[in-house]
Amino acid sequence: MSTIPDASRRHVLSAVAWPYANGPRHIGHVAGFGVPSDVFSRYMRMAGHEVLMVSGSDEHGTPILIAADEAGLSPQELVDLNHRRIVEDLVGLGLTYDLYTRTTTLNHHAVVQELFTGVYENGYFVEQTTKGAISPSTGRTLPDRYIEGTCPICGYDGARGDQCDNCGNQLDPDQLINPKSKINGETPEFIETQHFFLDLPALAEALGAWLDEREATGLWRPNVIRFSQNILKEIRPRAMTRDIDWGIAIPLDGWRENPTKKLYVWFDAVVGYLSASIEWARRSGDPEAWRSWWNDPEALSYYFMGKDNITFHSQIWPAELLAYNGRGTLGGEAHELGELNLPTEVVSSEFLTMEGKKFSSSRKVVIYVQDLLARYQPDAFRYFVAVAGPESQDSDFSWAEFVRRTNDELVAGWGNLVNRTATLIHKNFGEVPAAGELTESETALLATIAAGFETVGGFIGAHRQKAAIGEAMRLVGEANKFVSDTEPWKLAKTATPGSADRDRLATILHVMAQAVHDLNLILSPFLPFSANEVSRALGGDGTVAPLPRVVEASDLDDPSRGYPIITGDYTSAPAWASSPVAVGAAVGKPTPIFTKLDPSIVEEELARLG
Repeated sequence: MSTIPDASRRHVLSAVAWPYANGPRHIGHVAGFGVPSDVFSRYMRMAGHEVLMVSGSDEHGTPILIAADEAGLSPQELVDLNHRRIVEDLVGLGLTYDLYTRTTTLNHHAVVQELFTGVYENGYFVEQTTKGAISPSTGRTLPDRYIEGTCPICGYDGARGDQCDNCGNQLDPDQLINPKSKINGETPEFIETQHFFLDLPALAEALGAWLDEREATGLWRPNVIRFSQNILKEIRPRAMTRDIDWGIAIPLDGWRENPTKKLYVWFDAVVGYLSASIEWARRSGDPEAWRSWWNDPEALSYYFMGKDNITFHSQIWPAELLAYNGRGTLGGEAHELGELNLPTEVVSSEFLTMEGKKFSSSRKVVIYVQDLLARYQPDAFRYFVAVAGPESQDSDFSWAEFVRRTNDELVAGWGNLVNRTATLIHKNFGEVPAAGELTESETALLATIAAGFETVGGFIGAHRQKAAIGEAMRLVGEANKFVSDTEPWKLAKTATPGSADRDRLATILHVMAQAVHDLNLILSPFLPFSANEVSRALGGDGTVAPLPRVVEASDLDDPSRGYPIITGDYTSAPAWASSPVAVGAAVGKPTPIFTKLDPSIVEEELARLG
């Protein structure tokens, strides 16, 4: 079930989609890339692997210019503001990045230009004259994704200027029937312009062989592998430069001096996984440490994103890597960064809607991460994503369902088990009691829960997080049934000091404490904040689930520039295995771990949406 070939310690790259810095992120964004990647990364660390989880704010491209104009800011001012907001949101959700950085760093620019140079020197860039879309009212280049029309291949009304999500074919904006600007509805003008195209046909054979190899493993989600193989059928060169003045310069004589020619934001953004790894290594004190995740053929890499970005992660990014490695039909050689690993798996989620509608900031069909975290516990949202998120099909977030899941499952199930256990131990012993001889049913319960580490871990490792949280909560149900069957509160009435009933009560409460202790470890990748509270409730130190932190850092190549990064020390996470509960640990009077939600918030939140 696990995607790890064997039990040996491996280097595992968690490459997490880069949030676009044109505004704050809403819950639909983080449901697809944020929570799933963190659950996986936390589990893999606990399972003993060397995990490197990286990402950052994607800060280039025309949409940034448009948003900056609307806000009356410069592009740099806008991304500085939004990068900080995004950092705060992701830390608020407890996402354990080893490094969350940004694409406006000089380190990133240098790594992107090195990739471009290597691909160019290996012969996989071709210079072509093409038609670029211009806004008649502003004279500014329109990005492909800001143009919509009818697909000339399948007739889908709503195809974008770079691809049709209905049939999966790559498009150019001038191919669309009745193209319109998504910004203001005007019909774009198309002018001739010179650009560098990635020679995808020369890489198609290598891409196909790689995808066939990935399919043979049986690990990729079927929708991802089918979509990825389908886009190879009509493969053709794709422009990797743009007419824009905000982005990374093209590192060639005669081009780098041109202020209106920059690298395509999607060429730039996917290189971020590599550049962030290199920045992390430089900050760690070992500048070459990143190579263990990128040059070692035994290393594993998992890329987390929404389904609208599959093309860039299963075609464009692998093609860039193959071209840099010299693995296409034109040959070539590896360059300064060495032979770079292709993705082990592209882990794509489907879309999350809200109250049955597509997220739309302009139509107020949205809830931003910062607003949700201001009113609700982060673990309540993380639980919803795990149990009802868009893992393999589109799913819907509704306030009624959020309240139901929180109250009926999280509070009444797991929260109730923890509270009953801590309350009974506090009232009767004040500390975790030692166990006497266990009954057959008690031994079976603890064995069943201990076996959950393998089952739940296998599901997480295979990116089946719904199945994983479902199994974990089933085990919570088994523990709650044990409590209901044994009724320790009744036994407590006759459990006088030195009596057999007191010894029996101690054993039951010990079994309950052991069950909660193990279940807390199993649930900790999903519910890190509450995991630490549960640990403290049973007399622990509250460090079961390490949390990320924000650090104010300086640009490694320009100390005058500062920006916040996300990082953390996650080495204190316990091993993914059953371990003995601490007998004698003091247990104080507990407070509820989870907040029960008043049903009235449904109407309140719907009123906020208008």
